[in-house]
Amino acid sequence: MKRILGKYKNLSIVAKATLWYMIANVLVKGAALLSTPIFTRVMTEEQYGTYAIFQSWYNIIIIFTSLNIFLGGYTKGLLKYKENINQYTSSSLAMTTFITCCWGIAYLANVKFWTGVFQLSPVLMAAMFVELLIMPAFEFWAARSRFEYHYKKYVFASVWISIFSIILGIIAVLNTSQRVEARVFTDIFAKATVGVPIFLLLIFRGKTIFDKIFWKYNFLFNLPLIPHYLSNYALNQSDRLMISRMIGNVQAAYYSVAYQISTMMIFIVTAINNALTPYIYQTINSGDNEDIKQTTRPVFLIMALLCIITMAFAPELIMLFAGSNYTQAIYVVPPISASVYFIFLYGMFSTIEYYYQKTLRIAIATVVAAAVNIALNYFCIKAFGYYAAGYTTLVSYILLALLHYQFYRGVLREEMHTEENLYDMRAIMLSGVLVLSVMFVMTLTYKVIWLRYGIIAVICVIGCIKRKELKKMLSTFKARR
Repeated sequence: MKRILGKYKNLSIVAKATLWYMIANVLVKGAALLSTPIFTRVMTEEQYGTYAIFQSWYNIIIIFTSLNIFLGGYTKGLLKYKENINQYTSSSLAMTTFITCCWGIAYLANVKFWTGVFQLSPVLMAAMFVELLIMPAFEFWAARSRFEYHYKKYVFASVWISIFSIILGIIAVLNTSQRVEARVFTDIFAKATVGVPIFLLLIFRGKTIFDKIFWKYNFLFNLPLIPHYLSNYALNQSDRLMISRMIGNVQAAYYSVAYQISTMMIFIVTAINNALTPYIYQTINSGDNEDIKQTTRPVFLIMALLCIITMAFAPELIMLFAGSNYTQAIYVVPPISASVYFIFLYGMFSTIEYYYQKTLRIAIATVVAAAVNIALNYFCIKAFGYYAAGYTTLVSYILLALLHYQFYRGVLREEMHTEENLYDMRAIMLSGVLVLSVMFVMTLTYKVIWLRYGIIAVICVIGCIKRKELKKMLSTFKARR
């Protein structure tokens, strides 16, 4: 234990932040995953479907009411306005609050019309309005905490909201017939216990409501990204909707289960991106670009190995989380798991685009990838069934990564006046080839368990033999702040 604690103390601030973001995401996503069977059994299909619709509409509407300022634009703003961070933050929060209130007024002007559009009761929409008001405050605070590596507060707040929401939700749903409202209200109440105090704190600290410079920057940076956010949502959701419409809900259920399991590693992608983005921004700002290459080199291998682990144990994961009725869905897992690597890859490239405010290019890349995904789904699902959607998703994310790579290279030439890559392209290519190679091998071994476990054993043996080299490479992930 002392040895482990000693190693932990020697980690860099970036490595510690990454570790704790992963732990937080594991706890949050794990709790949500484990609670899903409880809610699906207590709530009727119609009730759970209504709750799912509520979440879907929230994810879409917040794009318009907040412009997702708290993502890349806000992190860049922390550097741009580093002498006035509190004022910039409170002004940005006031801006999202103003837009949300305008949306609320538009809803109240024709409640009947909007009820028909959203297929949600006015009571649920009122609850959504509260969530749209308070969550940007939490997101601004979380983004700044990540930027300044105050990971302990962020981890505690995230885990508290998740656990409290689930416990309170289960109690409420079990004790009322209005189960959709109970689940929605308890979730928002849990978020409000953190979001409301943070909202007041950010406004009190900054004491700035309207600042023309801050609002103009936010609009110019984030408005071009709305097509990107909407296309990204379509890229994530269109396959399931198209399978449901073209083949049936049963096949959509198989695909959805496989998709959920395959993308479990997304929480690690998010954690690593959350830790690396502030580091990359600050390193570019200081001019020490070579440090980025050294720091990020092992990360690509880590992501490749995580994707491979998911592929290797797909049958066991499907059986554990879904049961024997879903075993045929295992063949969707390899291509979707491979997609996670390319999701991480395009995120690394787009980080540089965000830094230099090339938001239009980001939007173009996502719109093109989403359009290709929908077109491929239309033809391939008809011809090959729901399995094809896994491979169309993979092709779309590979395309997205390639587009971002080209745009990223353009940014390097235009803004940094260099042809030198910030990332180790050899490590990226080798990791990508490894992921795709294992993907094809694993699809052939699921019916031959001894062969699959033999391959896993060989990989483990190679890892043990090469452990010193791997340890040396991973030790480079001790980035300087």
